[in-house]
Amino acid sequence: MDAGLLALLNAERRGRRAAILVTPTAGGAQRLVRPGDDLAADPLGEELARRFRSGHSGLVAGPEGEAFLTVHLPAPRLVVVGAVHISQALVPMAAIAGLDALVVDPRTAFATPERFPGVRLLAEWPQDVMDELAFDPWTGVAALTHDPKIDDPALAAALRAGAFYVGALGSRKTHAKRVERLLAAGLDQAAIARIRAPIGLPIGAASPAEIAVAVLAEVIAALRGAARPAEKAAAA
Repeated sequence: MDAGLLALLNAERRGRRAAILVTPTAGGAQRLVRPGDDLAADPLGEELARRFRSGHSGLVAGPEGEAFLTVHLPAPRLVVVGAVHISQALVPMAAIAGLDALVVDPRTAFATPERFPGVRLLAEWPQDVMDELAFDPWTGVAALTHDPKIDDPALAAALRAGAFYVGALGSRKTHAKRVERLLAAGLDQAAIARIRAPIGLPIGAASPAEIAVAVLAEVIAALRGAARPAEKAAAA
């Protein structure tokens, strides 16, 4: 690999940015493709878009011959705001699904190692540990406290950072009030509309564990680029 191309790839990986290395199998120059590039004009555009969603490397055939696509995606993360019963079920399931999970909650009676064994815990206000939360486009955020003093700063920061998933617990009435607060905090309507609320896929979940399943399914759907049925209908 060309040294300059390798340096560029390493810089993308250090910055937790996705990239695909395209290597023609018959020889020729390698190239690096990023999600922000003009994929519509790329001869492998549709396949590259699929690979960015799936994260799978592999051989493809294109108009210019075969090429091997080496996909480099940052490890997906899930920041759970609120050390609640749903979180106790969600975090272990998220780990099984390959997500690096972290729990943040300033309420030290809830954010304890006994309730979350082996889990990274930040018993702090989200706004005080933004550097450690490190929101980015490969981070999902699930706000579960029902307390706007805890949830709102994390939601606002996640939206501004372009987190791939932003969900919040609460009824439609609760969310309407949340929207008013976030608008007052300077976020625009388009950004706020990205919040999945009520959180989780509509599977009729009732118990904390069932709600955790619904949330994790929605997180995975967002990560892999699968819309809700209603969103698909609206886009048609």
